[in-house]
Amino acid sequence: MKKNIFKLFSALAVSATVLTGCIEETFPEGGTATFEQIGASATALEASVNGMPSQMVQGYLVFKGEQVDEKDIGFPSLMLTQTELLGDIVPTEYGYDWWWRYNGCYTMGADQYEAYIPYFTLYQFIKSANDVIAAVDLTDEGLSDEMRGYAGIAYANRALNYYMLTVLYEPVENIYTDCSSVLGLTVPIVTEATDSETAKNNPRASHDDMITFILSDLDTAEECLANYTPASGNFPDLAVVYGLKARVYMWDENYAQAAEYARKAIDTCGGVPMTESEWLDPTTGFNTATSGWMWYLTPTTDNMGNLANFVGHIAGEADWGYSALSELMIQRSLYDQIANTDFRKYSFLDPDRDFYDYQSVRGADWLAEKPDYFSLKFRCKNGDYTTYTVGAAADIPIMRVEEMYLIEAEAVGASQGVAAGVQLLNNFMKSYRQPDYNFNTSDLRTFQLEVLKQMRIEFWGEGEAFPAAKRLKPDVIQNYEGTNVPIDLLKINCKGIKPNWTLLIPIEEVDANMALQGMNNPDPTNVIAVRPTPIGEYAPGN
Repeated sequence: MKKNIFKLFSALAVSATVLTGCIEETFPEGGTATFEQIGASATALEASVNGMPSQMVQGYLVFKGEQVDEKDIGFPSLMLTQTELLGDIVPTEYGYDWWWRYNGCYTMGADQYEAYIPYFTLYQFIKSANDVIAAVDLTDEGLSDEMRGYAGIAYANRALNYYMLTVLYEPVENIYTDCSSVLGLTVPIVTEATDSETAKNNPRASHDDMITFILSDLDTAEECLANYTPASGNFPDLAVVYGLKARVYMWDENYAQAAEYARKAIDTCGGVPMTESEWLDPTTGFNTATSGWMWYLTPTTDNMGNLANFVGHIAGEADWGYSALSELMIQRSLYDQIANTDFRKYSFLDPDRDFYDYQSVRGADWLAEKPDYFSLKFRCKNGDYTTYTVGAAADIPIMRVEEMYLIEAEAVGASQGVAAGVQLLNNFMKSYRQPDYNFNTSDLRTFQLEVLKQMRIEFWGEGEAFPAAKRLKPDVIQNYEGTNVPIDLLKINCKGIKPNWTLLIPIEEVDANMALQGMNNPDPTNVIAVRPTPIGEYAPGN
């Protein structure tokens, strides 16, 4: 039976109120450096910046190395969280899928891991960024481009983390929960200047204030990275900064600016969308960065365990982790909307196995035993499905240029006319995904939902479609004729959005920050009382 988080707080709690720039914390691979020590030398600053990508894929990050919950795998946990919130991942054996509760809107309270892990994962990342930001004096005219570049990386990281917190914790109106008292509120802002006393009475920032704050960080990052190129794609560069601005402007529904920065990201990146051969390669598919992977992470044996790694949860061929037991599938209703001429469909096993010549490093006999709609999208590094230190040391995408093409299409359609957006979508799909694609509509919402569908297909397992879905509220149908959802708990149909698309701030943080008391998001745990939702109906609202 699942433990209650309260049993763990006394030993393991990591409140955001102590993740300020004035409290000494350690970097996962950075020793015991405080921001004063980091600022003492370029070498120390470089080491701290280099520790950021490692921290982002650190196994058992939130619980300080303790194997408390297998969702505790850093940023990749957020990728799976968002995909499961959408309902696009379907576990064959749900008990081995650690994210299934997000899928089913089940045990979503403020005292549950489902609230706790995303919140404190992101605030730990923010703490690391704050320490680097505090160590660099950008007003120093003699500061080198390299030092400014390190600061730019930290500002971009901080912007990503606050964007993610905003997407997950800012409520939107829905028929299931009463958000009226907290609409327009995001999360507390903790910067390098926030001291512990301030953090104890730090209110949720308004939507407008948070957008302004994130964009300010990105403006600073843009200036700092103008003359500095990071050592690898493990770090955000100028193209990524533009991509982050495009994401933030989309969330703010500032479509003209979103279109502008998506195009800047595409042009600055210079990479191209993944090809069919790159996507479907049985040894390198979705484990080796391509030219269009703008930002990605690469775990090593130092920051992952045999269970605490992304590949072991998402790659169907991996034999060392939970994916061998959960056997993750794509939602059938989404699969059925992928055209047979779209090569992305070949990532999932069709009921007619003659549909495509599926390839697996584990052989045809193994493949024949897998369930329909089983995912082969993410492959083990080098095709090694037995040794986690090899197979899980895969590149993990945080931002791909494909997202920028799709953001640009929707944003242009919303700001310059539907026909212009449709043309961009058709161009992208025909050029890179489905040669015979030809979508046509004059209705903006119909167009936006088509872009969202393509994002759900494109970013299955990566989560990038979730912010668009939460913004557009497209309805969620998980119980229908022929559904491949395995249990009644997951067979829910929701009008607009699922009520758990807005997470709760952890109770431990509420208790530690008096400004949050009485200001949490509503608990959606029991609002869908009847399961399964009858086919053809939506769960009733409150």
